[in-house]
Amino acid sequence: MTRDERRVSAWVGIGSNLDDPEYQVRRAFVALAELPDTELRVQSPLYRTAPMGPQDQPDYINAVAELDTGLEADALLAQLQAIEKRAGRLRETRWGPRVLDLDLLTYGRECISRPGLKVPHPGIGERNFVLLPLLSVAPDLEIPGLGPVRQLAAGIDREGVERLE
Repeated sequence: MTRDERRVSAWVGIGSNLDDPEYQVRRAFVALAELPDTELRVQSPLYRTAPMGPQDQPDYINAVAELDTGLEADALLAQLQAIEKRAGRLRETRWGPRVLDLDLLTYGRECISRPGLKVPHPGIGERNFVLLPLLSVAPDLEIPGLGPVRQLAAGIDREGVERLE
């Protein structure tokens, strides 16, 4: 298989707590399905979760999606950031409220660590708003360097997490 034919399974975390968050997450699924050289393979149910970081903000709606993509990791990240920007994402406050947040959680079995791109996404193993949606659709997914989602999710706090669908 040539580099041009290489396909990778990539998982994306989706979150929103502004401007009708359920709508924003559902719209993100549509935008992900429209990415070039990419197919939306799986989308999780939506979850309502307490905010990470400052608590004086609305709850989040979170989900995950699996993409089958021919895009390189950097190109995929650039596409995710373009979707965020089109949705009105402003990067003002770390862990602050946002219209849309798209995180590249995994990119195949690769471990990538360079400025602007870290995969698996830092903190994935402790974040209930990532692990619970992943558990619902991919319990056997192996997070490179960390282990299977089922095992990671067994030890997380489920307080403040509500499955919506």
